[in-house]
Amino acid sequence: MLSWTGETGLAALFASAFLSATVLPGNSEIVLYAVLRSFPEHAAIAMLVATVGNTLGSLTTFGLGRLLPAGQAQAKLRGRGLDLVQRYGAWALLLAWLPVVGDVVCAAAGWLRLPWLASTLAIATGKFARYLVVAQIANLL
Repeated sequence: MLSWTGETGLAALFASAFLSATVLPGNSEIVLYAVLRSFPEHAAIAMLVATVGNTLGSLTTFGLGRLLPAGQAQAKLRGRGLDLVQRYGAWALLLAWLPVVGDVVCAAAGWLRLPWLASTLAIATGKFARYLVVAQIANLL
């Protein structure tokens, strides 16, 4: 039987964070909360692992957006996500942490060929801010 240790918790957190940033369910906030409550001494590394995993998941969606053909992409990305990215550019990726909308925004940014570095920084900033809120809640309860 697998025992719950700081290392297994961090590995589960990374996997959950990565999957949560795709269309698959991952519930990374719940896993982060559990890791922070079980291993408070790993708080800083847990925040880093969650942010990196979730950012890499969103960058995967960003990369897949680059592969979408023009006509197909407009049909799939039409609406709020594409509008946000066209209007605000990489700044729209601060919202990449939102369920459903975040996937569309990342794919639209990739399809529109937004700069990779600016996109990565915006995605990571939004993801970190969300996980910081979870960390604060874990400390308060």
